[in-house]
This record gives sequence, C-alpha cells and structure tokens, in this order.
Amino acid sequence: MSDLTRNLQVSVLGAGYLGVTHASCLAELGFDVITVDTDIARVKTLSAGELPFSEPGLELLLRRGLATGRLRFSTSYREAARAADVHFICVGTPQHRSSYHADLSQLSSCIATLGPLLESPCLVVGKSTVPVGTAAGLASQLAQLAPAGEAAELAWNPEFLREGSAVEDTLRPDRIVAGVQSRHAEEILRRVYAVPLSAGAPFFATDLATAELTKAAANSFLATKISFINAMSEICEVAGGDVTVLAEILGADPRIGAAFLRPGLGFGGGCLPKDIRAFMARATELGVGDALAFLREVDSINARRRTRMVELTRDLVGGVFPGRTVGVLGIAFKPDSDDIRDSPALEVAAVIHDLGAHVRVYDPVAMPKARRSHAQLEYAESAEAAAREADVLLLLTEWPEFRNLDPGLLGKTVAERKIADGRNTLVPEVWREAGWDYRALGRPMLTVAFAT
Repeated sequence: MSDLTRNLQVSVLGAGYLGVTHASCLAELGFDVITVDTDIARVKTLSAGELPFSEPGLELLLRRGLATGRLRFSTSYREAARAADVHFICVGTPQHRSSYHADLSQLSSCIATLGPLLESPCLVVGKSTVPVGTAAGLASQLAQLAPAGEAAELAWNPEFLREGSAVEDTLRPDRIVAGVQSRHAEEILRRVYAVPLSAGAPFFATDLATAELTKAAANSFLATKISFINAMSEICEVAGGDVTVLAEILGADPRIGAAFLRPGLGFGGGCLPKDIRAFMARATELGVGDALAFLREVDSINARRRTRMVELTRDLVGGVFPGRTVGVLGIAFKPDSDDIRDSPALEVAAVIHDLGAHVRVYDPVAMPKARRSHAQLEYAESAEAAAREADVLLLLTEWPEFRNLDPGLLGKTVAERKIADGRNTLVPEVWREAGWDYRALGRPMLTVAFAT
C-alpha cells in the first residue's frame, strides 16, 4: 500500500456496473475495499472473480484485487459501516416506470440502511446520477439517522464512465468533481484520488448542487450534439447531401469539435436517455421547464432514427417484411459492451420481427442478455451465419470486427447483396464494388466522384 492510500478504508455500496468498476479500480490504486450488495448470487459470482457483465479490462482488475486481498464482497451493510472511513454509494437511479423522473428508491434504501450503522465520523460519497437537490436532502437525512450525527458527512462525486472504457476513465479520469460541504470532505476526496491527481487530472471542488448538475448537463450536451447531427441527417436525406462529409466539415471547426458528431442510429444505453428525461422532469419541478424544452426534441430526433432505420430496411426488401429474412450485425447499444438497455439496435431488430420478417442477429458479447429478453429473435454464432440467406443485412452496432468484414466473401452467403449501415461505419465504395446495394442513414444512394 502506498503512502497516498495508507490507513484509508473504503466501502462501495452497490455491486452493479458502476460499483464493481469503482471498487476494482480503487483496489488497483492500493485501497482496501469492501463492496456490498443485497443480491447474494451476485456477491458469490463477484467473489469468485467473475463479472456478470462485459467490460474490457475489468475482470483482470477484479481478480487481481481479490488475489491481493484488497477487494472483497459482502451482503452486510453493518460490516461495511464498521470497516470503512469512506462509503461510496453506487446504486442505480433508473427512469421511473410511469414518468420521466428518476427512481431514487435504491438510493433511499441505501441511506436508510447505512445511516443508523454509522457510529463513527465518516464521509458518505454519492456517485449515482441524481436530480439536483437530492444530495442536500440526503445530507439532512443522514445526519438524523446516523448515531455519529453531523460527523457522518455527505459529499457528491459524480461518475463520468463510458461503457467500453470504464477502467481507463476511472484510473485516468479527465476531471474529478467533488461536491462538498467542508474542507475536511474535500481533503478526504483528494486523498482518494491522489494518484490520478498526481498525474494531472483536474479537480473541481464545488457545492452539492453544482456537482449534481455536472453529470446531467454533460449528458444533455452530448445527447444534443448527437441529435443535432442526426437532424442534419434527415435534411441530407431529402436534399441529397452526405451527412458524413458534413459532420467532418463541422468537426474541423475548433468551436464545435468532431467528438459525438457521429450520424447514424442514435444513442441508447442506461445513461443518456434516462438522464436527459430526468433532467427535464426536475427542471419542470423547479419551475424552469422551458429552459430544457429543447431536450424533448433531442429525445424525439433520437427516437426517429430507429423508425427511419426500419423504413430504410423495408425499402430494401421491396416494401413488405413477411417472408423476408433480415440479418442483423450488432445488438448492444454500443461496441465493447453487452449492455442492451434502450439499445437502438435491439429495438430495430425487434420491430422488424414484429412486422413479419424473420430476423437473425449476431453480436460478439450481447446475445446472452438479448436471448433472455428477446427470445423471439434467432441468434447466430457469427456474422457470416447471421447473413446466411438474408434478403438484407443491417449493421446496427459498430463493432470493429464488422468494419473488417470481406464484402466479397459475405456476398456468397446472402440471398441478396443489400446492406443498410446504421452507423455509417463501412466504406461505401468497397461494398458497392463488390456488388452490394449499400445504403446508410443520411447518405446519398451513390457516391459522387469528381474528376481531378
């Protein structure tokens, strides 16, 4: 253990995607970490060194933490309360089933369970994404519940993980935000993040409300940027422009930047969709709903991309789905993840199936989860198997292996050489030269070549 982490014991409450990543990375940084979850089966799985989800590089850190003894898992909040000086809350805050609001029931349960067990001074740190104003209420609740009283202090430290690069984002973050109520809380969090801070990561000490707003604002901006270029895609489709070239030109402007100007099927997953909706709902509660009214159109544009993909596929199969076979490449919401929550790819596949087509899908890692929720689809063991006898092939998640497919070889397996690129990730000329009818969202049917 390094001097930077000596004598600081940590607990992580919640062994989901965020919790396991945070706990494993803290153990890698040298902390002794106990991670608590009420799901007995999940605790057993993690204690055996197995991940219940896919994330590059994380299982190695999990096993290394277990082997060194710096990382352990438990179902006991009491054990965590006794063992740790700093408690990170990493429970889920999904969208409420009946509204746009965030469901804070897991968070409330966590505070209600942990609070009465806190007999000594400690710092409780929320990492979950919450509506602004949540932390202040929890701080008051914690002080009332904890035998330690106000010595059980609350801070907010929002996460900025990207699925597929969560380990890198945790060990080498591009910024650290600490919503604190005292200099002591700031100093504790500076100790926790001493290693990335020593490597140059910027540290922002703020009030609780600003820290809460940071994640919601960041995700709203990113969602807006994605939907903007997809709105331009809609214009390009009717005007005959090429949205990929337009995006490249816009991205060359340093005031705009190229990041997230990726036209295609749109965003999904467990963060952006529910976070922008919860942000809208909270703004309405605060009486400033008009300030975020534009996010409704951002959400609407994103949903239209899925509908447009279905329409494009219908066009390619001659206007009717019954009796047609559709091959689908990719069903995770993004590459390097098995997350299918609000996956545009999976929704498109399911809708096309419901419209009468036979849909055969392949994804490198997401199929086990998809089978449990979408048993009506057929699942193939390879891209070639998914394409077999297909009347049209859809690329819906931009896995690297799909970019490297040989259109000539793949063309020998399909019924018709037709492909719809939902992520604008393939090179149209290569596929067209191999005899494919290549289509993509926001791009002309043919590439115009100019004489030099």
